[in-house]
Amino acid sequence: MKNGKLTVAIVGMGFGSCFLPIYLKHPDVEHVIMVDTNPDQLKALADMYLLDESYYTTDFEAVLQNPDVDAVHLVIPPALHTPMSVQVLNAGKHCACTIPMGMSMKELEDVIKARKASGKHYMFMETSVYTREYLYVKELYESGAMGKLQYMRCAHYQDMEGWPSYWDGFPPLAHPTHAIGPCFALAGQRPVSVFGRGSGKVRPELEKQYGCPFAFESALVALEDGETTVEMERFLYHVARGYSECFNIYGENKSFEWDQLNGDKHVMFSRDLVWENENRGGKIDEEYVQVPDYAHLLPDVIGRFTYEVAYDEVNPHLSFKQGGGHGGSHPHLVHEFVTSILEDRTPFPSDIDAAYWTGVGLLAHESAMEGGTVKSLPKYEEL
Repeated sequence: MKNGKLTVAIVGMGFGSCFLPIYLKHPDVEHVIMVDTNPDQLKALADMYLLDESYYTTDFEAVLQNPDVDAVHLVIPPALHTPMSVQVLNAGKHCACTIPMGMSMKELEDVIKARKASGKHYMFMETSVYTREYLYVKELYESGAMGKLQYMRCAHYQDMEGWPSYWDGFPPLAHPTHAIGPCFALAGQRPVSVFGRGSGKVRPELEKQYGCPFAFESALVALEDGETTVEMERFLYHVARGYSECFNIYGENKSFEWDQLNGDKHVMFSRDLVWENENRGGKIDEEYVQVPDYAHLLPDVIGRFTYEVAYDEVNPHLSFKQGGGHGGSHPHLVHEFVTSILEDRTPFPSDIDAAYWTGVGLLAHESAMEGGTVKSLPKYEEL
């Protein structure tokens, strides 16, 4: 750390390029180092932002050995998430990693153990818990306006034809956190068990890589209060439906439902009880709601990155384009990672959050493959 500011390395400059301008502008970041196996990609980004050779390298190991590097943000293929997170933590660096946390239940434990041994911080870079929609519903719920949470439904719909081959046939609920993260975060509870089912079929060449035959997977998740249930859905291939990372929250007094079409408006339902002559009746009001932006929660110099248009010069990654700019979440994620390090506090989402959110999907997929057995979650805090 230099002058109270951080040096951050971003590893993987495909999707990682969407975060580069935010780190470059962040007031608490001194220096940024881009890391990628493609030197042409690095040079093109350096030229775009007028950066000299100190801002990029193809040598990941050298970055880990560099004492000036405080933190590493991994934006890499899923199979590398756990091994490279463990490498970063073992090297004494703070680590942020894109989703999913890992590819197996053991991998989730490996990251937690490495974080504890290192004494450094790990942040799970889940976009869905920093979107405008989540921040809006969270604000409403915490005000008491929604009343008791009665049920939550979430989904991540995405057609991944044409994506890199490592995604071919990926089990839908093994990549669950864009869907389930907001529900767990809003409830402030851990999942205790999950029941999963598969539906439909993918073509044989998609099935063979991961052994998953299902076009669609869904699950019911029980939370620790013993009263609240979350319904989760996910597909990646062979379903005629547009992209959406969405959630519906059903409260006793107000309920929020996500729009059906991109660019449409979300809907709020409000329930008012009416007493007349000692007879109890009810009235439901329905209205479209315009969700506000939350750039005011950020330093002014990075607040503009809550808008997709701010990335025009970056040529954003396909996931960013399909996700409509990920709901303005990127600068919130960067700010949380940076400030959690400077304030020496646990970031949100943490490795424990990540293990529950990823683990519930992995177990839901296992349950679906077994025809619908009930799976219990480990207690990750006790590792």
